[in-house]
Amino acid sequence: MKLARLRIRNFRCYKEEIAFAFNDMTAFVGRNDVGKSTVMDALDIFLNDGTPDKNDATKNGDGKDLTIICEFTNLPSQAVIDDNVPTTFQAEYLLNEQGFLEIHKTYSGHTATPKCTSIAAYAVHPTADGVNDLMQLKNPELKKRAKDLNVGLNGVDQKVNAQLRQRIRDSVGGLKLQPVMVLLNDENARKAWDGIKVYVPVFALFKSDRASTDQDSEAQDPLKTAVKEAIKQREAELNAVAAHVEAEVRRIAEKTLEKIKEMDPSLARQLNPQIGLKKWDTLFNVSITGEEDIPINKRGSGVKRLILLNFFRAKAEQQARERSNAPVIYAIEEPETSQHPHNQRLLVSALMDLAADNQVIITTHTPMLARTLPDSCLRYIHQEANKSREVLCGGDGTNKLLAKSLGVLPDNSIKLFVGVEGKHDIVFLKNLSKVLRLAGVDVLDLEKMELDGELIFFPLGGSSLALWTSRLEPLSRPEFHLFDRDSQPPAMAKYQAEADTINQRVRCKAVITGKREMENYLHFEAINEAYAQRSNITLGLTTNFGDFDDIPAKIAEIVHSLSGSQKIWGDLEKDVRDRKISSAKRNLNHAAVMLMTIKRLEQIDSDAHVLGWFQEMKRLIDL
Repeated sequence: MKLARLRIRNFRCYKEEIAFAFNDMTAFVGRNDVGKSTVMDALDIFLNDGTPDKNDATKNGDGKDLTIICEFTNLPSQAVIDDNVPTTFQAEYLLNEQGFLEIHKTYSGHTATPKCTSIAAYAVHPTADGVNDLMQLKNPELKKRAKDLNVGLNGVDQKVNAQLRQRIRDSVGGLKLQPVMVLLNDENARKAWDGIKVYVPVFALFKSDRASTDQDSEAQDPLKTAVKEAIKQREAELNAVAAHVEAEVRRIAEKTLEKIKEMDPSLARQLNPQIGLKKWDTLFNVSITGEEDIPINKRGSGVKRLILLNFFRAKAEQQARERSNAPVIYAIEEPETSQHPHNQRLLVSALMDLAADNQVIITTHTPMLARTLPDSCLRYIHQEANKSREVLCGGDGTNKLLAKSLGVLPDNSIKLFVGVEGKHDIVFLKNLSKVLRLAGVDVLDLEKMELDGELIFFPLGGSSLALWTSRLEPLSRPEFHLFDRDSQPPAMAKYQAEADTINQRVRCKAVITGKREMENYLHFEAINEAYAQRSNITLGLTTNFGDFDDIPAKIAEIVHSLSGSQKIWGDLEKDVRDRKISSAKRNLNHAAVMLMTIKRLEQIDSDAHVLGWFQEMKRLIDL
């Protein structure tokens, strides 16, 4: 399940309802106090079952209508809601007109101690008499409703509420479906909400003003959990130690009693040792040290924050495992705080990587962070005088406002712009440059150049802020563009016209792949090894794929067939297939590329297309 949209009203600075759309990676930009942190806090309250405080209701707003709304997409194909038998959100009529799960939470913001007063799903739901309140009925009431409506229950497991509701709806017909609020916080429906919550993403918030010490909860909690897990692995042995200690103490007590009786039997008739056992994990005081045993408390603020950011990630992953590998939303306020520009670039790369499998939300004031993100990720919150706040998605006009807000100026250290079609292509090129350099091939170190600010990647499918604000052509910087061919000859390449236009400009070169896309340059042996090492999956490939095969889709289908699923690939919902293909692309570009060798590259790329790309990039810089 993924967060698609957040809407809030009467919460802090947002009196009128405002909506925020989310991608895998979403970056909020805006001046101080414009409401970026409020977005994070609203999500924290909603997703972590928190409550607003007495000052969170908008001044001069309707405190009784302090409302936070989340809309979710990528819903599970099955869900256990109010009993142990799977149903679906569609079958329970819990989705809105767009097919999203839309949950509204309203709080008593007008009271000294606000509480959640209502939880409801806004859904296209039955409104006909007899079927409009089924979610609120307990099992005995559902059976009585079926009896009152003369609904036969043959073949229905009458202990299963979902089956009872389905039979009643099927029998009644004429459901009169209408968008309505379906209450989920009354006595019975609360059980349904508890079931729904299992599928809601884990929300982990790292605030900009948090303490940076090794006693910070984000640092301590994962380590404390590691201590508990280690103790659990040796629980039987530790219990044996405790039993041994207790037996020895009692033995000594009995011997002592015997000696006392020898001296004076009247002194004591019995000795009963009282043995108090502490929890094993309380015996360990955990702190963190780095090189030369220096505690992180004594390290620089940037290093401390970077370390704690990764402990924060570890804790969030732990929470996700505890909730059956629920999806995770990592929310990080101003990740660039206290960081050197080199570390800022490292952070951007790490966060984009993290967003491949999770959702990442950041706030930032730093031009470097904003300009290196695709404009589809950017959300500019701004407010003109005497007007309500508004949220603008990245794009041509918005990026100009962003540039003015952040003060983005051309960077004279940039030596090369590299345009590719997506984030996986960036990973492919950076990883392959590592492989080639380790093999002694003289190619550019793309990752180092990016971290040093000498190279900027931008996705051709969605222009980045850097593309718009730096205006590449007037800067007279070299540009290398790499397009996927997509279509098989003799058909023209998909982006042939765009490549021809770029190639007419000075110090610019556009190249089209000779095969379908970059993954077609991966040797089958590297793919086999990547899945064996990363996922313990034996693909069993014995030959390379064709030049125009859709390799991510084929790999995803093979992995699915090996999973033991009863559904064949073609019967999966499109969004499920898309997620599996996306996972395959990630594995191919992150893991399989790193297992390529010169020999493997020569076998799969006999025309040396790939080496030609790297040679062209180097030539452009050397001009």
